[in-house]
This record gives sequence, C-alpha cells and structure tokens, in this order.
Amino acid sequence: RRRYGRRCRRPNNNSMMKELLWFSLSASLSASVQSFHLSPFQQALPPLSTHPLHSKASSRKGRRGFGLGHPTSKKVSYPPIHLDEVDDDIDSQIFPLQDDLEQQLSTHTTTANHNNNNNINAGARVSEFLSNIPRVLSPPPLVSSTQEWRKLQRHAAQTIKSTHLRELLQDPVRCDAMFAEHDGVYFDYSRQQVTLETMDLLFDLAEKQELTKRIQAMVNGEKINFTEDRAVLHTALRASKDKIGTVFVDDEDAIKEVHDVLDQIKQFTEAFRSGHITGYTGKRMRNIVSVGIGGSYLGPEFLHEVLKTEEEGISSSLGYSLRFLANVDPVDVERTCADLDPEETLIIIVSKTFTTAETMLNARTMRQWLWDFMGDDIDVVKKHVVACSSVSATENVKAFGIDTDKYFFRFWDWVGGRYSVCGAAGAVPISLLYGFDLFEKFLEGARSMDEHFINAPMRQNIPILMGLLGVWNSSFMGYNSRALIPYAQALLRLPAHIQQLDMESNGKRISRHGIEIDYPVGEVDFGEPGTNSQHSFFQLIHQGQTIPVDFLGFVQSQHDILIDGEKLSSHDELMSNFFAQPDALANGKTADEVRAEGCAEDLILHKVFDGNRPSSSLLFPQLSAYVTGQILSLYEHRTAVQGFIWDLNSFDQWGVELGKKLAIDVKDHLTKARYDPKQQPVDIPDAPATSRILNYYVKNGREATENGIGVSVNPLTSVTRKTYREHIPPPIHDLGGNVGKLS
Repeated sequence: RRRYGRRCRRPNNNSMMKELLWFSLSASLSASVQSFHLSPFQQALPPLSTHPLHSKASSRKGRRGFGLGHPTSKKVSYPPIHLDEVDDDIDSQIFPLQDDLEQQLSTHTTTANHNNNNNINAGARVSEFLSNIPRVLSPPPLVSSTQEWRKLQRHAAQTIKSTHLRELLQDPVRCDAMFAEHDGVYFDYSRQQVTLETMDLLFDLAEKQELTKRIQAMVNGEKINFTEDRAVLHTALRASKDKIGTVFVDDEDAIKEVHDVLDQIKQFTEAFRSGHITGYTGKRMRNIVSVGIGGSYLGPEFLHEVLKTEEEGISSSLGYSLRFLANVDPVDVERTCADLDPEETLIIIVSKTFTTAETMLNARTMRQWLWDFMGDDIDVVKKHVVACSSVSATENVKAFGIDTDKYFFRFWDWVGGRYSVCGAAGAVPISLLYGFDLFEKFLEGARSMDEHFINAPMRQNIPILMGLLGVWNSSFMGYNSRALIPYAQALLRLPAHIQQLDMESNGKRISRHGIEIDYPVGEVDFGEPGTNSQHSFFQLIHQGQTIPVDFLGFVQSQHDILIDGEKLSSHDELMSNFFAQPDALANGKTADEVRAEGCAEDLILHKVFDGNRPSSSLLFPQLSAYVTGQILSLYEHRTAVQGFIWDLNSFDQWGVELGKKLAIDVKDHLTKARYDPKQQPVDIPDAPATSRILNYYVKNGREATENGIGVSVNPLTSVTRKTYREHIPPPIHDLGGNVGKLS
C-alpha cells in the first residue's frame, strides 16, 4: 500500500497464508518428485511444480506482489535440483523441515504486514497453522539419497572395481593402516577391497548416519526398537555392578534387575551342583536338558561347545551332562533323552513368552516323559522343571506347574532372543554344567568388547570397522553372501549362531522411516570350521562367486599336539591354512604362473585363480570363556552397526510370523483329517497346491499304518517310556515314528 498507494487493496491475510504455504511446498515437492519415490500422502497431492502467486488487486501488468520479488502475473517455477551438484545437507535441499517452512513464511508474512498493527501476530498464526501439518509431507530420505552414499557408489564404480587386491597389498602405508587391536584381539582388514580413501568415505557415511549417537541411544536404554516400543539392552546383561543406577527402562533400574537375576542363578546353580537340590525321588540330578529354539538354543549351544574343551570347563563339568532340545521333530526328543534317567534329569524351558509353539510342544513332551516314570504328581514338575522367561509370562510359567518362587529365572522384553545368551537363557544351563564362575568370565569378555565398542574412536573400533566393511561389501560391491571360518573346532556352532543373529536382525526391506529401501542389505551368512570348510565350499569361494570371508584364528590351541617325527605341532599346521587362505583369495594365481609350473595348455584356464576376493582376519590369544565373550559381543555389535547405517530396525523379526500363522492353520486341517471318521480329503480354500500335498501326506500316512509299513500303529501320538530300567540304553529304537509310543 505504501508503494502503490490506495489503488492496491490490502491482501487478505488468510488467503496470503495459504498461497505462501503452497508456494513453499511446491518448491520442496517439485524437487523431490524428480529424484525420489513419493510417499502415498504425497501421491495424493495435486501437481505442484508451478503455482500462480498473486493477490486480487495486484494482477496488473508490470505490478509486483507484496514484497516477494516475482511478477504476480507469471507462474513461479523451479529448476530440478541435482543431488550430485549440491554440497549442502541433502535433507535441507530436498525435504525442508517444518520449522524451515515456518521461518520462511513467518518472515514473508512479517515483511508484507510490517506496517499493519492488526496483523502483528501473523507469524504466530502461521506457526500454529503449520503445527497441524503432518510431517509425512517431508519424510526423511533413504540413506541411498545422501551425498555420502553417492560418493561411495562412484568410488566403487570408478576406482575399486578396476583395482586388484594384488596391487593394493603392495602398498605398505595402506597395509600398515588397516588393522586395529583391543585387549588381545588383532583385526586385520588389509585384504578387503578398500583404500584409505574408501575408509574415509565410509566414516563420512557413519557420521552422516549419526552412528555414535545411535550407539549411545542403544546402550542408554532408549526405545530404538520402535515397532515393539522396546529398549535394546543386551549390553546391560554383562554390565558390571558398579553401573547399577545408570540405565533405566520405564523407571526400572535395568542393570540392578540383571544382577538380581544373576545372583539368583548363582545361588541356584551352586545348590544344584553341590547336591542340595535333588529330584522327586531324592536322587541327585546330573543331567540337564535345555528346551528352546532360535536364540534360546543357538547361543547357549555355541558357548557350550567352546567350554567342553576349555581347560577349566573340562574339570568343572565332570559328572554332569548338558543337551539341547530344539527341533519339534520327535526324533530330536529321542536323540536327546534316549539314554537319560528321568529321575536324575533337570529340564530347563527357555521361551520369552512361554508360548513358542515348538518349544512348548517339546516342553509338554518332556513333562510327559517325567510323569511316565515318576507319576503325574505336580511335584514332579516342581522338582524337575525350571523356566527362563519374560516377566510378562509369569502366569504361563505358573500354569505349566513350575515353582515361580524358586525356579523361575526372568529376562526382559528389552532383550531379543538372539541377543539373550548373556542372560538367563545362557546363564542357567551353562552355569549348571560348568559353574557360575566360568560363565562370569564369559560375561567379562563380552563386557570388554562392549566398552571398546562404546568408547573407542571409529577408526580404531573393531566392531564399527567390521560393520562398515559389511555395508561396503553388501551395498556397494554387490556381494550378497558372507562366510565365517573359525580355525578352531570348538567354534563349530558359532556360524549357526551368527547366521541367526545377523540374518534375523538385518534381513529387512523397510527403513526405520517406513520407506521401502532401494539398496541391498542383509547378507546370507554361513560357515564351517577350517580346515573342514576348505574341503567343502572353498572351491566356490576361490573360483566361483565372490564371497567375503572372516577368518578367526588363535595364537594358542585349547589342546595342542606334537607327535614324534613332526617339526610343527598340529595347531601350527592348522594355522598355516589360516594365514595362507586370505592371501590365496586376494592374490589368486595368473595364467603365466600356472604355465610356468609346466601345466598342459588345455588345463591352464581351469587352474587360474582370479583372486581379488576380500577377507578379514581376526587373531585371538586362546579360545577361552573370556575370549568367547569377546567374539560374541564383537559380532552382535557388527550387526547393530550395519543396521544403523542402513536405517533398519535390527531388533524386531516380523518376518518369522507369517509362516507360524500359516502353520497353525495347517495344523487345524491336519487335526480334522486325522480325526475325521469319513476321511474326507483336505480342502483349503484358494490353496489347491497345498491341499493336494496335504492329502498325499495324510493318505500315505494312513496306508502305511494299515499295511504295517514302518512302526506306526495309528496316526495319533502318545508318549510313554516303560523300558528305561530294563534297557540302559534301550537296545532298539522305540520311539515309534509318527506314533511316538515308547513301549
């Protein structure tokens, strides 16, 4: 009005606010449309690449709008923003935050109305208006849209994929920089397909993803498992007592809770091992059967296999046995308890919810086994069965017949099953067999690596380095598998545990912001101990697909052998392979080298090794309870780092639910078929293929029974064992196949 006099009407404040809002959103959404998939909310919006901006009284030719510097008779358009050309933060370029919009509109509104006392609170009105706009208008971008990610993509394509490891390994400066040490752990990653520049770019990506901040959020008990509204505190399971009072979840002192349970486990296991706790018939119990599946089984079993041949473990476990019952296959029941005396056996049921289908069926089977020998007195269960479960499952534990006052060892919703080996799931069976003191050494080793992970700078932080290299190999180099090769037979079950830990954690397709990811995540993890693995799948690793490898070796063996006439011990023989295999994978063998050996020309190509296959080497002092704790913690944190970089929730596992639900439906159909006197065929709506194979299964099961094939008498199951006292062990297999009748 001051500029144009009374001919210009005062702009309507409400319409101006709306126009300014759409103006700002147009700029944001126009740019984002050209580089990203829109969210469903954005797809519902009308096209906004251009938008007229004018007031009713300022549309004359040559007149300008209210202070925005654009001819109001023209549409405002914006050129596309190319991410490779901008150096500022991507979030602010492509997805302006609500407070940026608020500040921009408030400034313009104030400028337009600076001389109007009636509109002095226009900025406040805009703020209030914008506060009601859902932030889904500007969802955080995928990590793949960031400059840091794009730089790594270009670096991989333009530099690394055309550079051979043979060349990189000739650079002493690079090689001397690519190792890290902590508390006896030596990590060498010089045989990875990375340069010093690669690592700088990976650290930049870690900074962009606020890796350190996310690690702190995890160990401080923030609820980073947002799909289940839970904290993630497996580190609290091995925290020392002096940390009590530092971590709280829902106003509960997490570390105090942990040590209360550890004290309870110590007291119970010492009483068991000393003979103060006896079975229903008064016999001393010497056999332990741990019933659980997944993380309730794989972690404790891997630790058990290590301690079986550990010096202290050998002496402390004399006179006791520990077995794991995981598979719902009835043969696993037979293999577990065929030669056990129920009167001398303690059963541990490990289930977070105490509802896991496989675990609870096996638990009921073992309870029946106890009752078949000692009678179905509820005190048989109270004397011979203990539980490791979540506090939220207390009523389920009590309903099973377990003494929840003395024999219920709780864990918490803020520990996932695959992360629970340091809690009651591992502490109870391992301490019963080996003693609590040895289990405590395992916790100390894990704590050592935890502290390194939390406090060490990124460039010297072994779990972070391993996690970043995992991201590099999977997302930038395109390697979708990874092998774990421990040169220690006692670690034969480590690959299976890490397989579940990693694949259940990072086998995801949706980012933590609810956006489908467009980059590779989650490797297929597998492995076997060396040298067995060399005679199994190393043919493929050397001359087939490129699969990054982690080699684990030990300076000293748990038990070494040097026989007469040999110059090197058996452990040195083993470790010669540990040192040779990474070089063979990295350097390969050229056609000229093969030809120089006098190879026939038509065989040369068959004997060429391309090399350029990445690996890392981890060297530990000796495989002990303490070192096993370090290894466990290291791989747990590697998994978390990769998930943080990929923007995943690594602590839920919704992918396992669908199959479970369908299995319940199939069980209902099988039950109906088994009990149907008319033996009508199974008919599952909209599933003809499933109906067909189910009918084949049911029909042939009946025919086998009727014709006397196998050991089946009828297709229904009961569980008894009457022959133990006469046959130790039973001379024949007496489980009865699908009958399950031990008579």
